[in-house]
Amino acid sequence: MRELSAEARLHFYARQIARKSGSGIHTVALYSAFAVIAAIVFGTLSVRPF
Repeated sequence: MRELSAEARLHFYARQIARKSGSGIHTVALYSAFAVIAAIVFGTLSVRPF
């Protein structure tokens, strides 16, 4: 399997859960929100670390 970024793996995992559960849209939205927050935090730290 090709190397995926952490965010891509998170979305892939969220899609797998979405197929199994009825409230899949909420699960995908939750994981997407965490991915966006993580991207903002890591982006901010890489530009101006502490």
